[in-house]
Amino acid sequence: MSHENTPDEPLVRYEVADGVATVTLDSPHNRNALSRRLVTELLAALERAAADEAARVVLLAATGKVFCSGADLSEAAGGSMEEGALTIVAIQRAVAAHPKPVVTRLQGPVRAGGIGLVAASDVVVSAEGATFALTEVKLGLAPAAISLTVLPRMTSRAASLAALGGEVFDAAAALEHGLVTRVVPAEGLDAAVEEVCASLASGSPQGLRETKALLNRDLLARIDERGPELAALSARLFGSEEAKAAMTAFLARGRG
Repeated sequence: MSHENTPDEPLVRYEVADGVATVTLDSPHNRNALSRRLVTELLAALERAAADEAARVVLLAATGKVFCSGADLSEAAGGSMEEGALTIVAIQRAVAAHPKPVVTRLQGPVRAGGIGLVAASDVVVSAEGATFALTEVKLGLAPAAISLTVLPRMTSRAASLAALGGEVFDAAAALEHGLVTRVVPAEGLDAAVEEVCASLASGSPQGLRETKALLNRDLLARIDERGPELAALSARLFGSEEAKAAMTAFLARGRG
């Protein structure tokens, strides 16, 4: 049975060692869904890492079998997603604009909004068994807010098939599509992540900061220019009758 966090337990954990600030999504009871509370804590942890002089690299990880299941549909089905869509944009911006490299460790499945976190990251190391899907199309939605980072990362052909089909694809395909950086056997995941983090941490803070800003200049311009428009589209689709009916049916199947 999944551990359910008590109200005073954090959903995002923070620790620093060897120049790496590890930010861990720790909400396995709902598959690390991007609930309001988790998103708030994640943004705070990223800010903390930015100011932490002991950290040169940020490692984004998750507990449980699933890295991130995307939007919290129980919240989305019950109310307005305007704020939620804007925070999905804010998370991607916080990762892409972070003064330190962000490495994401994928130990398991990532879906929908969670793929925005992956795409915003600088380096992504995935276990072979991790799976991916842009499932929005199945629920009367579109990957609107996350398209800000997903479309620049993936080839256009791959993005069309993934977004229109909504089907699951594996880590090897994610590597080929440009969504992840490296794929390794599950038993080698920690060693591969440690190797990448150590390599990045050997850079000087100014070198890392300025190089990342150079690499992400166009991505950040895209987020700032199109973020509000795509968040509004996302909120409109989440609020539509078609999407609400689909989300309600999906949640009912999950409880069945």
